[in-house]
Amino acid sequence: MHRLPSWIRLHLAALRALLVLTVITGVAYPLLVTAVAQVVFHDKANGSPVGKDGRTVGSALVGQPFTDSGGNPVRTYFQSRPSAAGDGYDMLSTAASNLGPEDVVDTLPVPGATDDEGNPDKGKKSLLTQVCARSKAIGELEGVSGARPYCTPDGVGAVLKVFPAVGTPARAVSVNQACPATPFIATYQGVTVECGKPGEDYSAGRTVPVRGTATAVVPPDAVTASGSGLDPHISVAYADLQAPRVARERGLPLDRVKALIRDNTTGRTLGFMGEPAVDVLRLNLALDGAKD
Repeated sequence: MHRLPSWIRLHLAALRALLVLTVITGVAYPLLVTAVAQVVFHDKANGSPVGKDGRTVGSALVGQPFTDSGGNPVRTYFQSRPSAAGDGYDMLSTAASNLGPEDVVDTLPVPGATDDEGNPDKGKKSLLTQVCARSKAIGELEGVSGARPYCTPDGVGAVLKVFPAVGTPARAVSVNQACPATPFIATYQGVTVECGKPGEDYSAGRTVPVRGTATAVVPPDAVTASGSGLDPHISVAYADLQAPRVARERGLPLDRVKALIRDNTTGRTLGFMGEPAVDVLRLNLALDGAKD
């Protein structure tokens, strides 16, 4: 019997191995894992969907904004925390802002300037200014003080650039308050504080954050995004802050709204890790079904 050349036999053996492994690892194994997941972890395997009136309205694992078409908070709903994932809670762009505690100086937009695509220059807000602006907006929405340490009354970071960087100050600039804004403090170590001029380079100055005396009422999770940008929960403190507004807008007793918060609060992981958290989507769905 005529035998095939050795190189052909080797290629045929490799081809058979490829076909067998493809069937095992590419077809049989995925089907087995999928079948087990559907039987044992059906809801989780399908993305932990949350339904209402026979249709899926979200996931228990992924947050979502409760805003109108203009991005403004819908006052009858509890609001989620900020998100740095894309335009907000974008599962294809899950990410943090990657800004740290030392990110305190803004790049002020230059009037009339444009970017490479011809869009108006918007500058760049530091993490501190983002926190301050969010806190101010939440304070206005909830009818409480949005003030917090290291923030100016107009909602930007309370930061000075002092010149020279070493030695007796000869000049001080409130770099996050664009002219003609009035600086949050009039003087610093005997030097009159100036407003920031868009486009001017202040990098040579010494950065001096100014703490102030404000006590924060707005909770930290209300003004900072989660690491994934998809966190579906808020703190109990943030939910309680929003409760009076939601109760008023819906015409519900405050005690009823607070009871719904408790019903949709999860405890600490394993009883001791983390803090209790409120599922915003489930809470809002419970609100839609609530009666006086």
